Amino acid sequence: MKRIEAIIRPSKLEDIKEALKNNNINGVTISQVMGCGQQRGWKEYHRGTEIVTNVLPKIEVKIVVEDEKVEDVIELITKIARTGEVGDGKIFVVDIAECVRIRTGERGNSAL
Repeated sequence: MKRIEAIIRPSKLEDIKEALKNNNINGVTISQVMGCGQQRGWKEYHRGTEIVTNVLPKIEVKIVVEDEKVEDVIELITKIARTGEVGDGKIFVVDIAECVRIRTGERGNSAL
């Protein structure tokens, strides 16, 4: 099993959620986050004082899938989230040692 963590633009969230649903990918965790990368934020002026905002609002989407689905999910997210501009985000893939469904005690892929 792998956990896919995607940091995306907020404007892409609904399209990604719909595509995951249409591809029978369930169990999604979504968080509003702030961050910066190459985009580096922007400058604003407030009462004549320059303010550098170096973190921007982003969305973090976490999904745990079977190993066989990893490339499909990466391709799906990349296809939808890519604008070609700085700030499109990143995808991280992390190994998951175990998954346990609390309600039933199921383990492994069947707990997903």
